[in-house]
Amino acid sequence: MATATTENIRVSVRALYLEDRSDPAEERFAFAYQIQIANEGTETVQLRRRHWIITDGNGDVEEVEGEGVIGEQPVLQPGAVHEYTSGAIIETPFGTMEGTYEMHAGEGHVFRAEIPRFSLERPGTLQ
Repeated sequence: MATATTENIRVSVRALYLEDRSDPAEERFAFAYQIQIANEGTETVQLRRRHWIITDGNGDVEEVEGEGVIGEQPVLQPGAVHEYTSGAIIETPFGTMEGTYEMHAGEGHVFRAEIPRFSLERPGTLQ
C-alpha cells in the first residue's frame, strides 16, 4: 500500500489487476484502485477536485482532472475517513498512477493533498 500525508490528510492507495476485465491481445489491461483518505488534523476539509497522472509501460502519459471523486465531493471532519474504489485501463501490463486532490479547509485555505505514486501491474509481469 502506498501512503502520503499532506497537511494532515493521509491518502493510502492499493491497486488490483482485473483479469476478467482485461484483454491483453487488444492491449487492454484493467485495474481497480482502492483509496482511503483520512483527516488526521483538527480542521474540517472538503475534497473538491482530483488530478491524476497515469503513465503506462511505454511512458505514455494521460492526465485526468475533474470535480470530486466518483461523483462526490466528500467533507471530512477531523478524524473522519473516506474510502472509495475506482478503476483505470492502460495499454500495457504495467504502469503507474499518482496525483493530487484539491482540498478546501476553513477560511479559504486551499491545498493539494498528494496521491502517492503506485504501481499498476499484472501479476508476473515484472518478475
